[in-house]
Amino acid sequence: MFFKGLAKHPRFKKKGKHDSFTIDNCGKPIELNGWNHKLPFIGIVKTYEPIEATTKKITISKQAGDWYLSCSYEFLGTTTAKKTDVIGVDLGVKTLATLSDGKVFKSVKAYQKFEAKLSRLQYLNRHKEVGSANWKKAQLKIARLHRKVANIRKDALHKLTTYLAKNHGIVVIEDLNISGMLRNHKLAKSIADQGFYEFRRQLEYKCEWYGSELVVVDRFFPSSKTCSNCGHVQDMPLNVRTYDCPICGLSIDRDLNASINLRNAVGSVVNACG
Repeated sequence: MFFKGLAKHPRFKKKGKHDSFTIDNCGKPIELNGWNHKLPFIGIVKTYEPIEATTKKITISKQAGDWYLSCSYEFLGTTTAKKTDVIGVDLGVKTLATLSDGKVFKSVKAYQKFEAKLSRLQYLNRHKEVGSANWKKAQLKIARLHRKVANIRKDALHKLTTYLAKNHGIVVIEDLNISGMLRNHKLAKSIADQGFYEFRRQLEYKCEWYGSELVVVDRFFPSSKTCSNCGHVQDMPLNVRTYDCPICGLSIDRDLNASINLRNAVGSVVNACG
C-alpha cells in the first residue's frame, strides 16, 4: 500500500509496547457467535464472555499480560421511557456527580484507594535489572494494578452515564476546562482520578443510543455562584461547601445548587418553547 501511494510509511512496532494487530479478512465479514470464534489466519479463539456480532475488522491487543478482542459493529439504539424531562448534572471531586433532583453518585476514588500499594510495588522494583525475569514480573504486577484502577473508574462512569441517558430526556452538563483544572496542583490528582473527559465521551454516544439530548452549558456560566432560588450572584471559594444566600435566605449544598442552576438554564428555554 505504501509503494502504491495509498498509505503512509509503515512504522515498525517494538515487542512489549502496545502489542496489537488487526485482522480485516480481506473485506469479508467476520461472524462472532458464542464463546468460541473462528478468526481468519488464527483459528479458534475462546473468550470469557459470549459475543454476538458481525464485523469487518477485529483488533487483538495485549494489556497487562492478557489478550483482548475488540471490534466495531452497528448498534441500533432504543428510545427508553424518560422519568424526568430535564436533569442538571454537576461534576465534582468529593462526589462524582450531583443531580438536580437530589440524587448523589459517590466518587469511587479508584487511584486513591490503590495509590499506596502502587507506590510500594514501584519502590520494590527500583533496583531490579531492566529486562530481567524479576523485573518483568514486577512490571506485570504494576500493569495489572493500573488496569484494575482504570476498570473500577470506567465501571462507575458507565453506570452513571447509562442511568442519565436512559431515564432523562435532556441531560445538562457544564463545559469544564479540564486542562485548566489540572493546573491546580492541589486538586490535579483528584480531578484526574474522576475521569471527567471519559464521562462526557460516554454520555455523548449513550444519549444518541437511548434517544436523549445532551446540552453542554458554557464554561463561564456561574452555576456555583448563582442562587438557584432568587438568582443572586456571589463569590464561592472552593472550600465553601454550602451556598448561603443573603437575599432570600436559601441554604443549600454547593453542588446541588449548581446542578439546579444547570437544569434551570435549559428548563426555562424548554418551557418557553413548549
